[in-house]
Amino acid sequence: MSQDQTPILGSKQKQPQQSYMQPDGSFDTQSFLDGLDAIFSAGKARDQAEPYLQQALVDAENAGDDAGLLTVLNETMGFYRSQGRHQENMWMIQRAIELATRMRIEGSEAWTTTLINAATGLRAAKKYDQAEDLYRQALASAAKTLGPKDRRLAALHNNLSMLYSETDRPDQAEQELRQAMDILENSSTDPSRDLDLATTHTNLALLLMQRNDSPQALQEAWDQARTALDIYRTGHLENSAHYASALAGFAQVCYMTGRFRQSADTYNKALAIIEDRYGKGSDYYRITKANLDQAQTAAEKNRDRDQSDQVDEAASIQTQTNSDRPPARNQNKDSDQHNPRPGIQGLDLAKAYWEQVGRPMLEERYPQYRGRIAVGLMGHGSDCYGFDDAISRDHDFGPGFCLWLTSEDYQAIGDQLQKDYEALPTEFMGFGSRTDSVRAKGANRRVGVFEIGAFFESLTGYRQAPPEDHPHEWLLLDEATLAAATNGRIFADPLGRMLATRQGFKAMPDDVRFCLISRRLGMIAQAGQYNLPRSLQRGDGAAAMLSINEFVKACASLIFLINNPLIVGYLPYYKWTFAALRRLSGRMATRLADLTEQLEDILRLASAACYGGQGFGEGGKGARPSAERITKLVESICARIVEELQAEGLTNSPETFLEWQRPYVEAHISSDDPVLHSI
Repeated sequence: MSQDQTPILGSKQKQPQQSYMQPDGSFDTQSFLDGLDAIFSAGKARDQAEPYLQQALVDAENAGDDAGLLTVLNETMGFYRSQGRHQENMWMIQRAIELATRMRIEGSEAWTTTLINAATGLRAAKKYDQAEDLYRQALASAAKTLGPKDRRLAALHNNLSMLYSETDRPDQAEQELRQAMDILENSSTDPSRDLDLATTHTNLALLLMQRNDSPQALQEAWDQARTALDIYRTGHLENSAHYASALAGFAQVCYMTGRFRQSADTYNKALAIIEDRYGKGSDYYRITKANLDQAQTAAEKNRDRDQSDQVDEAASIQTQTNSDRPPARNQNKDSDQHNPRPGIQGLDLAKAYWEQVGRPMLEERYPQYRGRIAVGLMGHGSDCYGFDDAISRDHDFGPGFCLWLTSEDYQAIGDQLQKDYEALPTEFMGFGSRTDSVRAKGANRRVGVFEIGAFFESLTGYRQAPPEDHPHEWLLLDEATLAAATNGRIFADPLGRMLATRQGFKAMPDDVRFCLISRRLGMIAQAGQYNLPRSLQRGDGAAAMLSINEFVKACASLIFLINNPLIVGYLPYYKWTFAALRRLSGRMATRLADLTEQLEDILRLASAACYGGQGFGEGGKGARPSAERITKLVESICARIVEELQAEGLTNSPETFLEWQRPYVEAHISSDDPVLHSI
């Protein structure tokens, strides 16, 4: 979990004032800031900050003090963002930008600061395109108004890094963070006690953890998280609200490295601070609580394996990504030394092939285009999902990658670049030429040179994602199709066109997501709660088996929809349903993560429940215990779903027959389009 670094207008002193209104009715900005500081320093922000800010907004406006009002708006944006109240914050952001424009302060420090604060609020609300536009305006303004060592510039790079991270651009995110680190280190009077530097170390640790396939990245993540905590302790800064973020970041590193008990203990400390400072209703509390629950579960399951208290914290890090993954095998064993085909997955092979073979060709033959071409691997195929293994190498596997061009560039060099791509060496890292199946040849090829729009059109039928106000088009795109259009990795994208187009397909409109959640609730109720027990009572094993299948499919889809495809992607096609569910369930803060194991239990019991001890035909005596167990699991899953709907604010009903939950969910659909509403 990252903590935003958002600067404010004006400098703050630590002596609180009793009132920010002067006897003559004017607004005293410094006194306002001092009073707000006093509220936060006393740990009373949860109860006192909002009324204080609201009154200040009224007073500054009544006093006709535009500069003071802008300061209050900037502070209010930061407060609402910290509380996860993004919808309310949209009004504050709009007011701040309109006021700053009316004041004609473009080119000033106040304009730069307002842009940063507004962009950060938009990013937190996941309005990424608008946020990125404002961040870029802020960078341009900062170049004129802020010095190279200005700490607000570091805050800008820090927050822009988070936007890049959340929109799947890790390399750019890391570059921004390291720029922020350089600025802070060069401007700090004492880096060992620098709060902003500690926050940046935490953010870098969280980013590096995304590269959990790299032991070096995880080792540096551990070092960065530890450094952040050292700064808080050396500077006696544990009373800072930001300390909770540093603790949560360190807890996440502990989790990723198999130190589950230490992770749970650290999350507990972070949660206590968050509850005190922000309350239980904030996104911050909810996410940290979910992380704590998962860490505690992992600690219990791995009690014998959790060595966090016995090993040196600076020892080499195990590269496991969830509680069920064993430590990586030693690649220097004799049995591995004679294997000319290393145990590498398709995405890693594609990236290595690009870096060692493709990039040199591009730089040599197309130097004027190397800053315009996107490269990666995505689309159909288990390798694009990261699910490929030794068994899947018999088809659509081998050295290869995709080159994505704009329409104008494709017209200019597309055909020749494809010929040059086909002329690349076919053997690489012990692998021979790529083995393409019949369905992956010609117009359906999965690697090579593509025009960006045509590539997405071949997968989805659309050159770019449908508009938000075309829900019928979104509903025509099934989740497996959207999964193929948003999976894989993009290794390079200098223009940002490929990432932006892919991000469009990931950003399913909330109305459509709520509609699909409602539909899945209906199928879960119909297949699992209604038809399954009736089919079992009739002894119709085939009907019961089909009901189980529909129930499991609907639950799997619901898990991804509840977690939001923008964040976790989409459920892929049936073959990889449980591979995707297991991976998602192993991530921190996944909602409904516990359902995956229960769904697998239902599938394991299905044969006995539907056909019992008599093989083919009607159920026998052996069917009853399994049928009863499945029925209990179904009801347990449905009750758990209701709990999550309540936690997400999608219902206030305790009804566990999920058909009756649909109206509550659909009440959150803002559009009146009948395609989004059940009959």
